[in-house]
Amino acid sequence: MLRLKYLDGGHGEGCHNDDDAYTLSRRRFHHLTFYGFLLCFAATSVATLYHYLLGQPAPYELPSLPKLLGAVGGVMLVAGTAGLGWLNLHRHPLHGDAAQKPMDLGFIALLFLVSASGLGLWVARGTPAMALLLCLHLGAVMALFATLPYGKFAHGIFRAAALLRHAVEKRRPSPIGLDAD
Repeated sequence: MLRLKYLDGGHGEGCHNDDDAYTLSRRRFHHLTFYGFLLCFAATSVATLYHYLLGQPAPYELPSLPKLLGAVGGVMLVAGTAGLGWLNLHRHPLHGDAAQKPMDLGFIALLFLVSASGLGLWVARGTPAMALLLCLHLGAVMALFATLPYGKFAHGIFRAAALLRHAVEKRRPSPIGLDAD
């Protein structure tokens, strides 16, 4: 699941582009997005522990763990979502569900806004823009988690569960005597 093994088009060459050429770019941008999100989530979790357990309130300076995790994760998330958005906009109309496209783009844009505003907080620290940017960032984070069960975000959870079930079923003997995938 963590390798995104099944985003290789079934033949190892990747997914189709708008010109029908195979590319692994969708897989790479998914990796950047997924691992960037995990690093940002880890940064927030570590910062919460710093605040409540160690009595060290934000903001944190480099090279603190929350700042390193957040900076690396934020850059990865910005790059991954920008790439996925670009690929989605330039995808051939017959590749994918056209009715799903607005929700996909909305989710990608929201993830991009969360990561870009989070990085912007670092840049705007100590300026008059900090309060407004913090409101924007926290609002985007709240919107992301409020829409979790209804949008594209949930597909990661369901996909992980399906892959886990598949891995478990592959290890069990076939009830009808067939061992092929």
